[in-house]
Amino acid sequence: MEQTVEQKLKALYELQTLHTKIDKIRQIRGELPMEVADLEDDVAGLETRIQKYKGELDDAEDAIVTRKNMIKEAQNLIKKYETQLKEVKNNREYDALTKEVEIQNLEIQVCEKKIREFGFDITQKTEVYEKALADLELRKKDLDVKKAELQTITAETEKEEESLNERAEKAETEIEDRLLTAYKRLRGNANNGLAVVTIDRDSCSGCFNQIPPQRQLDIRQRKKIIVCEHCGRILVDEALTHEVEAV
Repeated sequence: MEQTVEQKLKALYELQTLHTKIDKIRQIRGELPMEVADLEDDVAGLETRIQKYKGELDDAEDAIVTRKNMIKEAQNLIKKYETQLKEVKNNREYDALTKEVEIQNLEIQVCEKKIREFGFDITQKTEVYEKALADLELRKKDLDVKKAELQTITAETEKEEESLNERAEKAETEIEDRLLTAYKRLRGNANNGLAVVTIDRDSCSGCFNQIPPQRQLDIRQRKKIIVCEHCGRILVDEALTHEVEAV
C-alpha cells in the first residue's frame, strides 16, 4: 500500500530526528579524535627528533674523546722528538725533528680548538635535547588526558549511537528510494546535516528565509512535499513534529 504524503513527511522527519541525535553524539566527541591523532603525531615526531639529538650528542662526545686521544699521541710524539733532539748529530736532523715538534704542537692546537667547538655544540644541543624531552613529557600527558576523555565519552555514547544507527537504518527502509536519495543529498550539502526542517517564526529554520503565508498553509495541509525556495530543504509544520515525537 502506497504511503500518503503525510506518512512520507512523518517518515522523513523521524529519520531526520534520529540522524540529528547521532550528529549530537558525534558533536560531543567533537574534535577529540582529531586532537588525539594530532597529539600522537606530535609525540612520534618528538621521539624521532630526540633520537636524532641523542645521536648527534653521542657523536660529539665521541669526537671529543677521539681528539683527546690525538692530543695524547701528539704529546707522546713531542716527548719522543725532544729526546731525539738531545742526540742529533747534525743540523739537518735537528731541523727535521724541530719541524716534527712544531707539527705536533699545531695538531694539539687544532684538536683543542675542535674540542672547544664540540663542547659548545654539546651545550647548545643539550638545551634543545632537554627541551624536547620536556615537551615530549607534556605531550604524552596531554595525550593520556585526551585519550581518557575520548574513551569515557565513547563508552558513554557507544551503545546509544549503535541503537540510533540501527533505528535510522530501519527508518530508511520506510522511505521510497527517490525521496531517500533526495534526503541524503540535502543532508550531505547542509553544514548542520538538516534536510528536513520546520517553520519557525514564519521562516525556514534551515536558512532563516521567510516563507509566504500561502506556502505555510500548503505545508500545514500536508498534501504535497514542499521544499524551501531558498535552501531546498524539505519543510514540515510544527504540529507534525509533535505527532512524530509523541509516537
